[in-house]
Amino acid sequence: MTYSGAVKVGGPADVHELQNLMISKVAVGPMNNNAYLLRCRATDEQLLIDAASDAPTLLTLIGDDGIASVVTTHQHGDHWQALADVVAATRARTYAGREDADGIPVPTDVLLEDGDTVRVGNVRLTARHLVGHTPGSVALVYDDPHGHPHVFTGDCLFPGGPGRTTRPQDFESLMSGLEAKVFALPDETWIYPGHGNDTTLGAERPHLGEWHERGW
Repeated sequence: MTYSGAVKVGGPADVHELQNLMISKVAVGPMNNNAYLLRCRATDEQLLIDAASDAPTLLTLIGDDGIASVVTTHQHGDHWQALADVVAATRARTYAGREDADGIPVPTDVLLEDGDTVRVGNVRLTARHLVGHTPGSVALVYDDPHGHPHVFTGDCLFPGGPGRTTRPQDFESLMSGLEAKVFALPDETWIYPGHGNDTTLGAERPHLGEWHERGW
């Protein structure tokens, strides 16, 4: 079946099958958070992005093969409610942005900086530090050698605009980071946000000026 990225809490995962990587998206919790399970097709190693809520659902998605690592995109509580239980069950190595790690109540094994590599089997992801939604938010970029890039943006970019900011300087910081580190990628780049439906950079790029004008 064709991947759409449209999932709902209590519903099945949607699976995006790439040549080297399988991406399973599921919605969990009262804030309709997205969690993403990445599986290297060559090695079967798995990585989870955001153990947001509902550990039983996430552990069922992970299955008996377990996960090697779990990345928390940022420190907001709706993105780590199931982290302790998932780590206890899988002994996964934990990753988060350096500036947000103190706000996550599960110890972070690897503190991510901009440009750091996160691996899942033979697949390499690049961490991009984006300041504004939180001080240490990270997006993960998979530059697919057989297609276009794929970016897991946490709450920094959604269909229709950037993530929530509370001060004008935070908005400007987030927009600056997005334009330099995310919108530098091609229009075909697929965006996997922390809540709701997916989008592409091509769909969002024409609206950058509108976002700047409105200030959110």
